[in-house]
Amino acid sequence: MAFQFEPSVVIDTLPMLMRGVWYTIYLTIGGLFFGFLLGVATGLMKLARPFFVRKLADLYVELIRGTPMLVQAMFLYYGVPMAVGLRIPPLIAGVIVIAINSGAYIAEIVRGAIQSINVGQTEAGRSIGLTRAQTMRYIIWPQAFKRMIPPLGNQFIISLKDTSLLMVIGVGELLRTGQEIVAVNFRAFEVYMAVAMVYLVMTMSIAKALKILENRLINKTSGKRA
Repeated sequence: MAFQFEPSVVIDTLPMLMRGVWYTIYLTIGGLFFGFLLGVATGLMKLARPFFVRKLADLYVELIRGTPMLVQAMFLYYGVPMAVGLRIPPLIAGVIVIAINSGAYIAEIVRGAIQSINVGQTEAGRSIGLTRAQTMRYIIWPQAFKRMIPPLGNQFIISLKDTSLLMVIGVGELLRTGQEIVAVNFRAFEVYMAVAMVYLVMTMSIAKALKILENRLINKTSGKRA
């Protein structure tokens, strides 16, 4: 039987996907919030003087970047409970996975941004009596953060799309919701097209918002009116 595309199925599916959209947004924002904190801490550890601290940070980054997020999710949700006897709810496990995974990449973003600031800035801060921590807080970090915005935006988009992998541990995110709809109406082409459209709208909206933020920071720095 010849396939017949039904636009009405796409239109009808979009409102049904909203529950999955909210789960996806929750996972992305929650995971990236903790991932950013973890990434900043790890990035600073990679720049620390003690050898052990730097190597500990390197180990975490290499371990996470060297393994697929899908494996990390299944290990946390299925493997860890068997080892310690503690079951983690799927949604909480999803946030933890996003946080741990994104944290490793954010750590490299933080390290690279800080190291890109001219060493003369640090020397100038120390020469006027600021401590190492004060120099980082008041001189280096504000400049470095502006340089982090584009790669952090990319990581935001990547993490949002990576939430689709969490369907394997039973999280009812966007793709899982689409899969449940297909199981009822058997219209895979139209439903997954609707899923793709929703992902596209979300990622494009994030990219646009981050571009506006970046331009405002650039204008503020240059003394122009935003």
